[in-house]
Amino acid sequence: MKDSATGQGRRTKEQGTVPTGVAIRDAREQLFGAAERILLRDGPSALTSRAVTTEAGCAKGVLHRHFADFDAFLAELVLDRVARVEARADTLHAAAGTGTVTGNLTAVLTDLFESVAVAIVGLVTSRDGLRARLRKARPTGVPVLTEAAAMIASYLAAERDLGRVAADADVGTLAPTLIGAAHLLFADRQSAPPEPEAVGKVVATVVAGVVRDGRP
Repeated sequence: MKDSATGQGRRTKEQGTVPTGVAIRDAREQLFGAAERILLRDGPSALTSRAVTTEAGCAKGVLHRHFADFDAFLAELVLDRVARVEARADTLHAAAGTGTVTGNLTAVLTDLFESVAVAIVGLVTSRDGLRARLRKARPTGVPVLTEAAAMIASYLAAERDLGRVAADADVGTLAPTLIGAAHLLFADRQSAPPEPEAVGKVVATVVAGVVRDGRP
């Protein structure tokens, strides 16, 4: 039986050959993807190390081979998703001046909250050990939502520079207001996600006084 940090895989009676990290990044992504699916499907309370490795289709020891403990794994999961939001910010910023401001905001908020943002917030608030670890890397704010608000504020500032948002618009207030309103729309995990029209209506209401979509 072969087993190493570089990962030749290990064989068990139950599972055949299981990847243990031919590339550590691959193992991490496999486990992160499994955890995200559990979060979206069953919520934070269902997230355990056994549930993650079962969902990922790998041996129970794989997770602990790459992470000190389960809270360390969850902290890395949250920080990885935070990094994805930060990367998305460049794309949104580049969209300034194209389409409509309301349409761009609706699209990014829908993309954000239809993925894992709501579940990540629930996960962080439900686990004291995870919050303590995250505070070391992110001393303030709610992970994912804080970065999302910064992304939207930056985008609105760019649109303000282009004249599509009023010059006196308080983007630092508008951004968290949009995040909070969208979070409430998507927070009910017992029903289907809101229709795009519903998201667009909330966005249009929040920015009605400052956005110049379709106006000179």
